[in-house]
Amino acid sequence: MQFNNQRFEIQGLALTDLANQFGTPLYLYDADKIIQQLKTLQTTFAPSNVKVKYATKALTNISILKLLKKNGSGIDVVSANEAKLALRAGFEPSDIMFTSNSVSMDEIIEAVELGIYINLDNLSILEKFGQKYGNTYPCCLRLNPSIMAGGNLKISTGHSQSKFGIPVEQMDQIKVILDRYKIQINGLHIHTGSEIKDVDVFMKMADILFDLALQFPTLKFLDFGGGFKVAYKSGDHVTNIAELGTRLNAAFETFHSKTSRKLDLWIEPGKFIVSEAGNLLTTVTTVKKNPTITFVGVDTGLNHLIRPMMYDAYHEIVNVSNPEGEQKEYTVVGNICETDTLGANRSLSEVREGDVIALKNAGAYGFSMSSNYNSRFRPAEVLIYKGVAHLIRKRETMEDILRTQVEIEL
Repeated sequence: MQFNNQRFEIQGLALTDLANQFGTPLYLYDADKIIQQLKTLQTTFAPSNVKVKYATKALTNISILKLLKKNGSGIDVVSANEAKLALRAGFEPSDIMFTSNSVSMDEIIEAVELGIYINLDNLSILEKFGQKYGNTYPCCLRLNPSIMAGGNLKISTGHSQSKFGIPVEQMDQIKVILDRYKIQINGLHIHTGSEIKDVDVFMKMADILFDLALQFPTLKFLDFGGGFKVAYKSGDHVTNIAELGTRLNAAFETFHSKTSRKLDLWIEPGKFIVSEAGNLLTTVTTVKKNPTITFVGVDTGLNHLIRPMMYDAYHEIVNVSNPEGEQKEYTVVGNICETDTLGANRSLSEVREGDVIALKNAGAYGFSMSSNYNSRFRPAEVLIYKGVAHLIRKRETMEDILRTQVEIEL
């Protein structure tokens, strides 16, 4: 989003015009920003033969997936259904990594039948996988390194109390299962969480993975997950991608020199690629002046963007209808029958009923975590590609809410 000629724009298109054209609430995505973020990673880690596997769960719209495929991305999925979306978007099975968590063996079998990479994160499923496939279908291991990283416990996945990954302390048990069924391991994977600011955390993972790689002669790649921190407001500390690239590329080269083994670097960014490309437009329905606070009520809520309430996440809010109005303090709340504060005590240009306001950095875990709570419709999605606004998801209707319900006679 840029501010040009006294208006907020994406690729020269005014956000107020887009709100009038498509209605609100509305998710808007800037294709140029998505491509830019992807290319940054591809270029930075190119010396390590990087394979960028976009984390589908961040934003699953098939048109977004096709955009990423067109620009050389692979894909990481966490369900068989996400894998089917990826295949429909044009990805080859060899482009897709299925990182399972607490799934049934039936879903693992379904994923194998699709021909995609399989990433296993618990001993029970590893045992069942070995019993069924032996050495006929290689797999990757997701390991838990007992490293605390990320914004908070809700988004940190590599600490000792996390449900994700096989603890590295259980390596002896892993080896017993692998030897018993002659399972081939083609990759090792660690993902310690989201919003990791410190490059040293990634280098700790590198030390662990390179050390463990010596025990697995059939390895093809080391997967560092994602978790790169993006800025949600001015002054936010972010992951220094350039520094990370320099240090991680050097570590890969050192490993190659010492062992004569050339492994690929895999990463699984989601938020880094799509977060800053997305904006949620919403219309002001009420301006409610209480004695001590002024509420701005809007036609969206936690049903469309749950991150502020679920993670206490910060999203910058701007009044795109009155960008140069007098600055006043407001608390922006949704229209859901819950406490759904989208932004508390925010300084905004004077807000009037009917204004369109935008919540920035809403591309990741916005629509993909949305719901029909309060029987409200999920919003439309629009992708701005080469200066043209493309509707990539229709706004839901009452028919959509009723489609899977079965009405019985009472």
